[in-house]
Amino acid sequence: MNANVLPSKPHYQILDGLRGVAALIVVTFHIFEAHATSHLTQIINHGYLAVDFFFLLSGYVISYAYDDRWQKMSIGNFFRRRLERLQPMVIMGMIIGAACFYFSDSPALFPNIHNVELWKVLLTMLVGFTLLPIPVSMDIRGWQELHPLDGPGWSLFYEYIANILYGLGIRRFSKGLLTALVVLSAAALMHYTITSASGDIIGGWSLTPEQIKIGFIRMMFPFFGGLLLARVTKPVHIKNAFLWASLLLAVVLFMPRIGGADHLWANGLYEALAIIFVFPLIVYLGAGGQTHSIKENKICKFLGDISYPIYITHYPFIYIYTGWAYDNRGASLSQAIGYGLLTFAVSVLVGYASLKLYDEPIRAWLKKKSLT
Repeated sequence: MNANVLPSKPHYQILDGLRGVAALIVVTFHIFEAHATSHLTQIINHGYLAVDFFFLLSGYVISYAYDDRWQKMSIGNFFRRRLERLQPMVIMGMIIGAACFYFSDSPALFPNIHNVELWKVLLTMLVGFTLLPIPVSMDIRGWQELHPLDGPGWSLFYEYIANILYGLGIRRFSKGLLTALVVLSAAALMHYTITSASGDIIGGWSLTPEQIKIGFIRMMFPFFGGLLLARVTKPVHIKNAFLWASLLLAVVLFMPRIGGADHLWANGLYEALAIIFVFPLIVYLGAGGQTHSIKENKICKFLGDISYPIYITHYPFIYIYTGWAYDNRGASLSQAIGYGLLTFAVSVLVGYASLKLYDEPIRAWLKKKSLT
């Protein structure tokens, strides 16, 4: 049987909803981040941990969706299915990023962007379509990002690496071998967060040795921890799981900085414990829960549908908002709130429009092509 015609499995509706909750918190975190003077003064201080939650959720869902299909599915078909799911929105994110870059104006924060030739912007966009990382020498923004037009592309780069590792070999790991890998990855994660100079796990978005190390640390435990969680646990029904899991996720991500500048290790320990223990608990609760009304089901579906489009398209608007905040540091609170709410609304609307007008039609076309 051709793997491309394998029937889709039912979705974990609550896990879809939790992905959307995390995506909306990420947008809010990035808006507030524009006003932070340092990593110690962020308003939604641990919003960046949503990326680590996404990795763990992805590992869990990959195990559920594919572990029992390898007798009927080739590695090539697995990679094709993953590309069909993820790559269209990567391309859209880069297109939006290129347009926002070329037409943005922030002389204080990005003083050189109007000196960047159009061909360099287009080349960066085309490379971004492939998700191949941009070396620091080709950075056109000045933030040393893997993808200067759409910063969150870095996490998709590591998501693809995780999928490649899974498809090429780790899918065959026994529970014992996978447990050993996850335990070692957890130890590396905890060691880094506790001993890091910044006292957190922020990073992974630059093509430098230190940032590459952070990227792999952030990907290895959550993704393969999620894989292990799916293999060794059976979901247990939890009443009001979406509500409780959403609240717990929000508490983790909204938690203020711990320890301050004098005890950076304390914040690192908090982040390690959140990723290693609390995030798996949240996913476990979500996987065991069920929606109890048509309204709750629609909410979870809507949040799940828009989560990835919002995540991969919102950051070009964050560049613009951050530039405005930097250039207008004396602006009133009402102005900041107004522009912040506008940025949030635009991010959600563009994400939803991208989903309905581009992503769903493209994926439907690709699916149809794969069946012919």
